[in-house]
Amino acid sequence: MIELQPNAKTPLYEQLYAALADEIRRGILPPGSPLPGRRTMAAQQGVSANTVDAAYQMLAAEGLAEARPRSGFYVQKTYGMLHPRRPVPAPAEAPRPAEKAPLYDLSTGSVDTSLFPARSWGRLQRELLYQRPELLQRGEMQGDAALRAQIAWYLSGYRGVCCTPDQIVVGAGIEYLLGCLAHLFAGSLAAIENPGYARTQAVLRNSGLTCVPVDIDRDGLPAAALEQSGASVCYLTPSHHFPTGITMPATRRAELLAWAAARPGRYILEDDYDSEFRFDTRPLPSLQGMAGPDGTVVYLTTFSKSLAPGIRIACMVLPRPLLAQYRRDFAAYANTVGRFEQQTLCAFIAGGYFTRHLARIRLAYKRRMEAFAAALRDALPGVQLGAVHSGLHFLLTMPSAQGERAMVESAAREGVRLRGLSEYYLARPALCAPNTVVAGYSALKDADIPAVVAALARAWN
Repeated sequence: MIELQPNAKTPLYEQLYAALADEIRRGILPPGSPLPGRRTMAAQQGVSANTVDAAYQMLAAEGLAEARPRSGFYVQKTYGMLHPRRPVPAPAEAPRPAEKAPLYDLSTGSVDTSLFPARSWGRLQRELLYQRPELLQRGEMQGDAALRAQIAWYLSGYRGVCCTPDQIVVGAGIEYLLGCLAHLFAGSLAAIENPGYARTQAVLRNSGLTCVPVDIDRDGLPAAALEQSGASVCYLTPSHHFPTGITMPATRRAELLAWAAARPGRYILEDDYDSEFRFDTRPLPSLQGMAGPDGTVVYLTTFSKSLAPGIRIACMVLPRPLLAQYRRDFAAYANTVGRFEQQTLCAFIAGGYFTRHLARIRLAYKRRMEAFAAALRDALPGVQLGAVHSGLHFLLTMPSAQGERAMVESAAREGVRLRGLSEYYLARPALCAPNTVVAGYSALKDADIPAVVAALARAWN
């Protein structure tokens, strides 16, 4: 029994097809049985033979019916694999309480979007959009050559990186590049700093590497502990350790380079985290620059903090032995960064916009850090602030507090989101300094500093 609706928006042939398909899937029309002839069905439904033919052809195209010459259409066997198309009800879930958005976010993953150079960036990108239609085509695997040349120039002049443009690989974020490196080091044991960046550990583990956390000291990761770990690959943030802010001295860097050179196949992955933001002295040259272009250091950096996290542009500098393996294993891969974004950054660096932008935001963040730190010292007697002169966060310790968790929870009740230092310990959290939280200020508005400090004073005093 098929009832068609002549006044419905769905065409009659689609209605007839849907009704017959449902009966076939439900087994009402058994496999091998003939469908009524086109004229018979047309007479039964009060439609044209063409309408019936269109419905039957749709059944045949879907494999639900078979057209036999001079015989008609017959129901096909479905072997129980085709079922009625009925909406599957969503499983009932208990309503989750809505998480209250914080009034002030002192986490470390955001930036002040008002500092983004939207006018110059947008103008350069618009010009490329209209003048460079060839950028719609697929680009080079390692990234456009022009951008890699500009990055090599910048890294050489400002970070002491020693490389040629052909050693640079551009990718959509540090996580993607770490995944590529994990493939190159398949089967290796990787040492990571403790405390450190949990996302790095997750990326390396998800990519097949076994990770071992190695405890840092006041100078960073010790070479002796690294040797004892048995690792052949080591991930470091020597210029600005996350989250403690330690800058690794030259003597410790030399010890780690000696560790890498002691055995073939050892490599250091240097993440130059927040190196642009140092407010007291010029940062030390990169570890890669000390090792040289064919040394044992893979250099990684990103433009997420200097521009914006949403602009997914990062790069790595590969020593030539690894570069040959990378090109062999990833030859069929396309670059993961859009060419218009690549060429916009290329023009941004080449035109001098990038260095001027860095100088402007470095000054803005320095003033914010000084104002925030001064206000905290005034409002919180006994507060201790660590690593204030580098990066975009510092460690805040309240010796009189009732524990790190109490600090985080009481701050949350006052509308301030921040994280405890122990959350960054990948192992042995008992080593964490007590009553210490990580306070990021990169997304904090200058005008909100008094209100944030007052909220923390209410929470902790």
